Formats: sequence, structure tokens, C-alpha cells
Amino acid sequence: MVNIFAVFKPLLRGLMKLAGVRPQRVEIEPGTVMNFCVPNETPKKSKNTNESDTNTKPNKPNKPAVVFIHGFAADGIITWQFQVLALARKFKVYVPDLLFVGRSITDRSERSPEFQAEKLGVERCTLVGFSYGGMVGFKMAEMYPDLVESMVFTSCVMALTKSISDAALERIGLKSWSEFLLPDSVQGVKLLLTRATYKLPWIPNFVFKDYLEIMFDNRKEKAELLKALVIDDKDFTITHHPQRVHLLWGENDIIFGKEVVNNLKSQLGDRATLQYIKEAGHLVEIEHPWVYNMRLKEILSTLLEDGNQKQ
Repeated sequence: MVNIFAVFKPLLRGLMKLAGVRPQRVEIEPGTVMNFCVPNETPKKSKNTNESDTNTKPNKPNKPAVVFIHGFAADGIITWQFQVLALARKFKVYVPDLLFVGRSITDRSERSPEFQAEKLGVERCTLVGFSYGGMVGFKMAEMYPDLVESMVFTSCVMALTKSISDAALERIGLKSWSEFLLPDSVQGVKLLLTRATYKLPWIPNFVFKDYLEIMFDNRKEKAELLKALVIDDKDFTITHHPQRVHLLWGENDIIFGKEVVNNLKSQLGDRATLQYIKEAGHLVEIEHPWVYNMRLKEILSTLLEDGNQKQ
């Protein structure tokens, strides 16, 4: 039987191209290649060179850039499919696959969020980060403050300290992140999606099986990423971010719930805002895409107005 996700993803890529976004592989450095979804008008890079396809139309300068960074259990285009389709006409949308997800690979041994972040330079942009991608986004904003103009984060923390990690795992009912985020059975995938949603609809078992087969490759490297993600509380220092930060959260997220997000908002200070979406869990952008997209568009519009006033 054909894996439904193996069929769905090429169809989704075709739909994305019609919406204005296409896939592009970029050699960041020798041994490190990342897969991006980029605006159709982005110049195509010749392999192993900085030369561009001269037949490609240049980017439209008045179209603001938004970079969507995915979480751990799915690639970029699966995580952000509804948002890309909703925003690609008015924004230059970039969706990277982080290293060891999709077709993004490296032969380097680093596994930290900082290492992921340093590979993501695109152009001056607004970051939209989900879960693990939010943690990478915080590092990117810290490393490239002139590149990251503003940020929207969903279901994440600034850094996954041991105390936050232990409390989240206790709520989930498991002993490790690898057990949760790298399932090796249909029941494990069911548990992952059940804990990550407010109310998981009925889904036939073959869908869980197909998802398991296609989404959890590079298991060794991903386990190393998870190990590098958790840090001691004493090693965490709150970073001052000069950018505006908007927190868009599922009200019923049990992984990083209200106590966690209120603490995050306090860490970010006066430049942070917080909005909840009702009857939504960790995967709020997939559970309630229409509401999420409406709120996200409002946030981006506000950011654009603020940016225009500063000019």
C-alpha cells in the first residue's frame, strides 16, 4: 500500500508553488546542505557557486519577509502548510527544514540550537517559530539582531532548562524527550499527537503508521539534538531581545502551558504580547489554522505599520 504522506507531500509542494513558494536546496558550507521553501521569485543558485539564474525575476522589494521555523516531529512544509498558503501572496515566505529533518543534512558534529540558528540567515525578516523551532528562533534573534526584525513564537521556551523539561515530561507522562518525539510504534505516534492536541479527532491506524514511516528518519542524529537541547538551570541566562515579540499560544497546551508562557512573557519584558487561542493544544497552528492565521495576519500587519512609521 502506498504511503499517503509520500503521495501528499509532492501534491502539497505543487500547491505551494501555485501559491508562490518553491523548494530550493542550499549548500550552506561544504558538508552542510539545507532544504528551504522560498518565494518563486528567489534567484536559483547554481550548484556549489554563488551565481544566480539570470532568467529569474528579482525579489519584489516591497514584500516583507517571514521565516517559519518548524518543531521537532514534522518538517517545515507539513508544520506550516496552512500558514504558507494564507500568507505567500502578500509576504516573501521562507520555510527551512532544520538539520536532519527532510533533506537537510550536515557532516558536522554540533547538535545545539545555536548550530541550527547560525545556518538560517535569509534576509531581514519576521521570525515565526513553533516549539523546537521557537528555541532555534530565539538563538537566531540573539545571534543576528540586525537580521531579525520581530518575532512570533508559539508553544516554546527561550531555552529548555532541566526544570522546565522535567515538569513538561511529568505532565506528558514519559521519562525522556526521545521517547515522546521519536516514537517507534503506532501507539507512540498516537500518544505524541494526543498529548500535542486539545482533542485529537478519530484517525485510522494506517495514517499513524504512514506518518511513523516517513517522519522519523535520522533517529540517531535527532536523539543527539534532543540531548543537546536540555541545559542545566544554572547555565541559562535571560537574553535581552530588542525586537518586539508576540506569543501566540494554545490555551490548553499541556507541554508548555500557561505557567510556562507567563514566565516567558515576564522574561521578555514590556516588548512582549500574549494571545491565547481557545480549545487548542501545543499544535495550535494545525488544530485551528483559520483562527491562528487571522491572529498572525493581525500581528504582521501591526508590525508592518510600526515599521513604516519608523521610516
